Amino acid sequence: MNYDLLLHVDSDDPKVLNLAFNNAANYKNGLPGESFRMVLVANGPAVRLFTREHADLAARGAELTSMGLDIRLCANALKSNDISSDALWPGCRVVPAGVVEIVHLQRGGFAYIKP
Repeated sequence: MNYDLLLHVDSDDPKVLNLAFNNAANYKNGLPGESFRMVLVANGPAVRLFTREHADLAARGAELTSMGLDIRLCANALKSNDISSDALWPGCRVVPAGVVEIVHLQRGGFAYIKP
């Protein structure tokens, strides 16, 4: 059985991102011994939360990336919000288009969750 998880965040409300982070942690804890991948795709205004000025969120993100969460940010959203890649948290990966990334992952068998 495939347990790969796709989390999608498009809001710049920190509560929404924290909910996605909680979902990732709970998912990992709920599948002990299982093999799976977890990806969080952020696009739209959500990319604003992944800058170094959000240290509290960055610390939580770093904890989850060390547990296997792969954070992918939309290049189009970064450009429209005038955010350079050097302003991002370490470990975040930039993808050309968030929506395309979501479709690609869903076609690859990832279960989709939007908090």
